[in-house]
Amino acid sequence: MSVLIVIPARYASSRYPGKPLAELRGATGVSRSLIERSWHAATAVSGVDRVVIATDDDRIRAASEAFGAEVVMTSSDCANGTERCAEAHATLGGGYDIVVNLQGDAPLTPHWFIESLVQGLVSAPEAEIATPVLRCDGAMLNGLLADRKAGRVGGTTAVFATDHRALYFSKEVVPFTSKTYAEAEPTPVFHHVGVYAYRPEALAAYPSWPTGPLEQLEGLEQLRFMENGRTVLCVEVEARGREFWELNNPEDVPKIESMMAKMGLE
Repeated sequence: MSVLIVIPARYASSRYPGKPLAELRGATGVSRSLIERSWHAATAVSGVDRVVIATDDDRIRAASEAFGAEVVMTSSDCANGTERCAEAHATLGGGYDIVVNLQGDAPLTPHWFIESLVQGLVSAPEAEIATPVLRCDGAMLNGLLADRKAGRVGGTTAVFATDHRALYFSKEVVPFTSKTYAEAEPTPVFHHVGVYAYRPEALAAYPSWPTGPLEQLEGLEQLRFMENGRTVLCVEVEARGREFWELNNPEDVPKIESMMAKMGLE
């Protein structure tokens, strides 16, 4: 089973231009770019044959090659990370059994999230794409709710069936719950972790499908699979005491730096 990890990265983010090159200071005071930290997260995953960064920007290419990453240049016409992964896989000549999309804004993604994700897809032959979900505790849920109240997109939530087939993903906090939870108490809300594992046939078909109304409304690329009747598997992962957050807005930088400091991550 051959596995390729692609880290899609673009400079022209509407919410945070230049985000892949944003500097994050670790526990020892060492500053590294977001894209470098995401690349280190990818290279820590076991059972992976190749890791590449896919971008259309020469600034990201130069920075990535400077810290030793392999870079695949892709078109500026790619609408999202999945389309960029599809182009990168094709440019490399294909041939991988599973392609993992580790988005370049999730440097705190633990290696076991991706290892569990790949194993989940291997074990579910009916699924064409798999993605991790993490049960929120009270503290994480409160953070998501606070972001939405302030008008920020702080993360994506997922709901799924008993067989873990995805039912919906949203930038709103779903499902609704009126209960107040203690910080360490588990909640019924699952945070979607922005990583995907695709079977190559579904990945190759994805760019040819039209963007549907749900993808347009939510701005979530995985909804295109669902709107085209493809099975998306939600793989529940365990935090194991590790804090996790994605860098969506400039305001997330100190939050992520604080998490790295508490975890002792350089």
